[in-house]
Amino acid sequence: MKRFVAVLVIAMLLACSAFVSISFADSAAVLDAKVQSTLDVFKATKGSDAVLKDAKGLLVFPSVKKAGFGIGGEYGEGALLVDGKTVDYYNTAAASFGFQIGVQAKSIILAFMTDQALNNFQNSEGWEVGADASVAVIAVGAGGGIDTTSTNQPVIAFVFDQKGLMYNLTLEGAKMSRINK
Repeated sequence: MKRFVAVLVIAMLLACSAFVSISFADSAAVLDAKVQSTLDVFKATKGSDAVLKDAKGLLVFPSVKKAGFGIGGEYGEGALLVDGKTVDYYNTAAASFGFQIGVQAKSIILAFMTDQALNNFQNSEGWEVGADASVAVIAVGAGGGIDTTSTNQPVIAFVFDQKGLMYNLTLEGAKMSRINK
């Protein structure tokens, strides 16, 4: 039984690594189009206009895919926008352990609300949520909009899927690193 579990874990890890290398090789132009599409979905959310107006920078990950079977991992690529223009490309990666099985995709937007938060992010060699900065994940109000009472934090995150914003998620341990496109 132990051998079967070990073989299954190795097979899952190999499948996940192949999945990551094949799925996330978008060119800069394709990634920019996906980032814009994700922003369009976000802009349709009630209350997003205040965040977009005040943000010093936005880190947009159109698709972060997570796969797990006991041991899990997630990966996605995105772009940092300042004044509406792409200034750099980044990836996000995280690992997890515990009871989990399946595959999930989500979009993430990090809004840097202060110049200091944006500068700290841009000057890091690898920025980790929880270690390098605390990130407030914004809850969805009863009307399906953004709870703007929480938007006074230096870095705020919005996590959503095809159905809209999702509530009660954490990004703790996710690491963002600059990549070349």
